[in-house]
Amino acid sequence: AVGIIGRNGAGKSTLLRLLSDVYPATTGTVRVAGEVSPMFDAMLGMSMDATGIENIWICGRLWGLSPGQIKNSLDDISDFTELGDYLNVPVRTYSTGMLLRLAFAIATVRDPEILLLDEVVGVGDAAFFEKAFNRLQGIIRRSQILFIASHSDDILRKICNKAIWLDHGNMVQYGDFEEVIAAYRGQSI
Repeated sequence: AVGIIGRNGAGKSTLLRLLSDVYPATTGTVRVAGEVSPMFDAMLGMSMDATGIENIWICGRLWGLSPGQIKNSLDDISDFTELGDYLNVPVRTYSTGMLLRLAFAIATVRDPEILLLDEVVGVGDAAFFEKAFNRLQGIIRRSQILFIASHSDDILRKICNKAIWLDHGNMVQYGDFEEVIAAYRGQSI
């Protein structure tokens, strides 16, 4: 689990997009061995006129889930979102928080080989954030490799054992998370 750290504009998101083949490399090469599963926009593919249940099917297929996986995940997604009967109405009637809960629940039922996260998703109040963070840790455990870009040392510390420090698109340091974060923060271990 590799945390990507650096100031705004350091190249964190760009590195993730290079790894996911969203951006082509302008110099050098990028070699990835395995199936990359980016989680940059959990609301990707949501249809505002479809119901919550219909969006589970639509987005589930877009995330690469089979019909069987979606069917087996319906109860889990419903329970996690706490949306109840709202799952049967068009999502255009949802609040932003409700939309994010649904999108996050759908996106986190996958079993990715290489998971790429750009900042941790905020999905509601403090109590629900804790529930969402626990679910996020589940998808992280199910992945074989994780790259996560974040400005939150606390979140990265809970998840990562390695870190990459970027500055203006250049790698300054790679190694043990605590060593890299200490160097980045200008502290000694």
